[in-house]
Amino acid sequence: MQDRIHPERLQALPERMATAGQLGFGFDEGLLAMAAEAAAARLRKPKAVKTPRPVATEPVALTPAAAGDSPEAMAQALERHPDYRVLRRLVPATAFAHAPLGPVATVVILDTETTGLDASRDQVIELALLRIQVDTQTGLATGPVQVYDGLRDPGMPVPKIAREITGITDEMLAGQQLDMARVDSLLAGADLVIAHNAGFDRPFVEGLLPQAQGLNWACSFADIDWTAAGHSSAKLSYLASALGWFYDAHRAEMDCHALLTVLTAELPGLGVNGLAHLLAAARLPSYRLQATGAPFAAKDSLKNRGYRWDSTAKVWHTRLGGDTALQAECEWLRQEVYGGRAARLAWERFDAASRYSGRAGVPGWAQLGT
Repeated sequence: MQDRIHPERLQALPERMATAGQLGFGFDEGLLAMAAEAAAARLRKPKAVKTPRPVATEPVALTPAAAGDSPEAMAQALERHPDYRVLRRLVPATAFAHAPLGPVATVVILDTETTGLDASRDQVIELALLRIQVDTQTGLATGPVQVYDGLRDPGMPVPKIAREITGITDEMLAGQQLDMARVDSLLAGADLVIAHNAGFDRPFVEGLLPQAQGLNWACSFADIDWTAAGHSSAKLSYLASALGWFYDAHRAEMDCHALLTVLTAELPGLGVNGLAHLLAAARLPSYRLQATGAPFAAKDSLKNRGYRWDSTAKVWHTRLGGDTALQAECEWLRQEVYGGRAARLAWERFDAASRYSGRAGVPGWAQLGT
């Protein structure tokens, strides 16, 4: 179910935590009485040599008779107890009832399963897409969810690690082909394509559909600061579980449904949901900034800041969202890495059409000092 978001904040999800209350699990009163009597007897003895161990007791399991007539009633009872969290199986959304308050954007949620990690030599074995409409004023999805999921024979045996991760076997793939006309129709006219690791999925999709190169992409893994949103991990299964859901991961369609569920929830502390955040971020440029000629002594500072080492170009680099972030990072480098010395830093500028494609961005330079 999609939570309602007030337009003035782009989203204001209702508090979902139930009030904490003590459940009547019930314990064996006879055991408790015996334990109390034994403890009292030990206190009367003048020569106690050991600290008595507490008597272990186990809560009696809830039954439908104790918590209602359904598993859901039992789940709701457990949710009211502060010592329990309940996970429910994620049910894919087929439609959203929200009536848009303004223009809508067409968004496609996409996921692939592949034979490996290298788009230049590995093959797609499953592709799934969800096409939705999003109210640009609220970030809420609206209307039906269009779904496609298809398997594809890669023309080679599926490597063991891919079989173990996805559960997809050679027998399942034999003779299977994607409905490329259907895929093309779902991607056509999309304002934004979202994947949870767009740097991985985009090159594979463009290898299948060269016409997809002109689409705008966003990465829900990299374009959202999940730490700032209160999460200790950006892994999709973790984000879903934080919302109270579990699902069968590493199959493309269910991964898409899980991502849609995560993105329709509010980002704590940010006042918007993931869909609204990604639509806004897609309108901003991003940069790949190189700490050109950074002194060796600064390597730990750069690494702790999130920079990565490019062993080919022999340079530390990072990705930044927006012009303001680029300027702030250059100032940090000037003070903390270059010690106020002059430096000329290379950067590449990307927009949503080139981001995560593996293609080079528009080059430029940032001059630090004189």
